[in-house]
Amino acid sequence: MERISKITNSSGSYLTIIIIALLTAIGGEIKFTPFAEAPFRFGLGSMIFFLAAIARPSFIIKTGIVTAITVFLFRLSLDLFVYEGAFLFYEHIPAAIFYLTFTSFLYIAKLHRFRTSPVKLGLYGALFEVISNIAEQLAITLLITGHFISPGDYFLFFAVAVLRSYFVAGLFSAVALSEERKRTEQLLSIGANLYVETLYLQKSMEQIEKITANGFDLYKQLKEIDNALSLQALMLAQEIHEVKKDSERIYAGLSKIITAERADLYALSDLLRLITHSNIRYSEFLHKAIQLEASFNEDFLTKERILLLAMLNNIVSNAIEAIEKEGFIKLYVDTAPEFTVFTIENNGPPIPDYVMPVLFDPGYTTKFSETGRPSTGIGLSHVKTIIHRLEGTIEISSNETTTFTITIPTYKLR
Repeated sequence: MERISKITNSSGSYLTIIIIALLTAIGGEIKFTPFAEAPFRFGLGSMIFFLAAIARPSFIIKTGIVTAITVFLFRLSLDLFVYEGAFLFYEHIPAAIFYLTFTSFLYIAKLHRFRTSPVKLGLYGALFEVISNIAEQLAITLLITGHFISPGDYFLFFAVAVLRSYFVAGLFSAVALSEERKRTEQLLSIGANLYVETLYLQKSMEQIEKITANGFDLYKQLKEIDNALSLQALMLAQEIHEVKKDSERIYAGLSKIITAERADLYALSDLLRLITHSNIRYSEFLHKAIQLEASFNEDFLTKERILLLAMLNNIVSNAIEAIEKEGFIKLYVDTAPEFTVFTIENNGPPIPDYVMPVLFDPGYTTKFSETGRPSTGIGLSHVKTIIHRLEGTIEISSNETTTFTITIPTYKLR
């Protein structure tokens, strides 16, 4: 099985290398030739190759060799079958030398180390391209034209190399930043979900503790009446205690993850954007047309991103589920020196007055699955727990629209 996996990975890598080589060769035909008497060109191919080399540095040597050969054969084929030119075997050797030289410098410098630094990436890329262009031009001089270009033409090499390298570096950085942001959002969502699960696990542990104590009391009471039954009660209490220890180990592991997630600061604007995007996708999944707006009067960095995400996501997703087919949800954050107020308003069905006193009770729910199975009813109870931990308060009004107003001391968030 391991051998099959290795063969599959290897074949996939070679296919990628061939694709890069072909794209480079084809891109090289989108070009301009600055010297009328020489076959030197500035093409799109080198930019494609540079971008691929940054993205896949593990196979840079193989990619460079295959690309050099592919470019040589591709241009030779065009001369023979498309342009119907003379069979000049040596005319396209300089292009292969360019890619081999460029590859060598990229490999020696390990340029992928600077993938997070666009300035250094563009600078080194430009330098290596200039050197490779000079190597190509020297090969053209020796094999084809027999004379050197003027010193002013070297400035053209430098200017074009800088423009192209920084364009590639900027493009790669933009894509990398986008992917990094997606990964951060996914990790943040996972962290928020884990935090909610730790609350539920903590609640279960408290219940297990009470059950263990009750079991031990039952053992002591039965000991005076029936020794066999008392031993069964003791064994039951011991088994429950083992479950509690397993839960504590799981809770300890989750708590470390949550603590690590909460260590970094996160901008309120990024948090609201994440909530908006994820819940818009959720509403689309439920086939509902819901307008979701989020705004704020002041952006700030918060140390409680996990708590806020868990709290706001729960209320917003509940509102999406409550709205039947179409509607709106508005989330507004009003920050003041003393308090920060979160207002979440939706036009779903109003909450009946008799439900208000039990709305945050654990286990209370109005949601049922298609089979009639009720949901856990712990979402809003967790919201209340989070608000309590942040020393805040929550108020609800429900008439034509339903509004949750959460007030938290600002110092608890910043």
